Amino acid sequence: MALRYPLAPYLFFSLAFVPLYAAACDNSTTGDSQPHHCEKIMNQIDACWRCDPGWASNRKLLADCAVGFGKGALGGKNGTIYTVTDPSDNATNPKPGTLRYGAIQTQPLWIVFKKDMVIRLESELFMNSFKTIDGRGAKVAIADGPCIRIQQVNHIIIHGLGIHNCTRGRLGMVRISPTVVEHWGGHEGDAITIFASSHVWIDHCNLSHSTDGLIDVVHGSTAVTISNNFFSDHDKVMLLGHKDGFDADKVMKVTIVFNHFGPNLVQRMPRVRTGYAHVASNRYDGWELYAIGGSSNPTILSEGNYYHALDNPQTKECLLSKAKSTHFPPQHDCVNLQTLPQLKTSVSVSTYWVLQQVDAGFSALEQTFGSMSHFFPLGSLAARKRLLLGGAAVKSS
Repeated sequence: MALRYPLAPYLFFSLAFVPLYAAACDNSTTGDSQPHHCEKIMNQIDACWRCDPGWASNRKLLADCAVGFGKGALGGKNGTIYTVTDPSDNATNPKPGTLRYGAIQTQPLWIVFKKDMVIRLESELFMNSFKTIDGRGAKVAIADGPCIRIQQVNHIIIHGLGIHNCTRGRLGMVRISPTVVEHWGGHEGDAITIFASSHVWIDHCNLSHSTDGLIDVVHGSTAVTISNNFFSDHDKVMLLGHKDGFDADKVMKVTIVFNHFGPNLVQRMPRVRTGYAHVASNRYDGWELYAIGGSSNPTILSEGNYYHALDNPQTKECLLSKAKSTHFPPQHDCVNLQTLPQLKTSVSVSTYWVLQQVDAGFSALEQTFGSMSHFFPLGSLAARKRLLLGGAAVKSS
């Protein structure tokens, strides 16, 4: 069955360099075991594995490629390979060869797919700790039903899936481990929910059209990286923090890097409550309400992002603060190609260093109007690199 939304290899802002990448990484004619120049045209995550022509023979090296707060996520690195051969699903008695059967096992597993498939889940997919779902080499979608729930577990990697048209989970029994079946009341219909979990990395997924959010990180979850994903066609895109005043989320640390927030998005890219988020080197192609929002005293480091507002004076607010004492002008341009055409050539390659200058105008707005949420000004190159790699940051007073 053909995918409704085929999963594309999203190398953000580098489409013009695809021929160069192919030439740089193809060493079949030279016999050289190391590709040339590949690392120079890719972001740090992709260069870590895509430049190796033999990556499919050593898939687990991907676990060493994350950056940011989720870089310690092991996934199934220390386990065996489990191959999904059957796209069917049974929420209470999953069959061997199905995705659910592998996801609920107690031992570490690196889950791959034998062929292209669309998986329609009967109920939300609960994952056990130390699991990787690796969609590389196949076009795999979880669609038209409940989607993924990462709850009270750790060390999860999800890479290379299409996740769309997610709906509320059904009422009924759901198996969450080989020995435990629980009654589940269903949930809002997120594409991915990260609930009271840690060391999670979501990379190179295509997310759209869900009942509630596309990614929620809530209830004390921390050590999370969300990278290289493509988001489109949705209202409330990404929520970090359960609700205002929920103190358990004060421990939350999330890195959002190298993502493409594409067409037909409205808000929450992300919305941050209480915790800390590093939002770096992402592309925003329009939004209807705002791009980045904050409430309940979060800390947000936003840098190196590229903002292309829609050609509508009512949809140019890239930052929203919920503080009563904070005032924003009704419209401002942030970084808009109509007003700053000289920046068009600054975003041809998705690298942290190329994009850092584009966020300068937005950073000034944050420092002027962001009194409720704490924002960091751009620091030294060394300091920014440490933050991108998951180094600690001191919250501003």
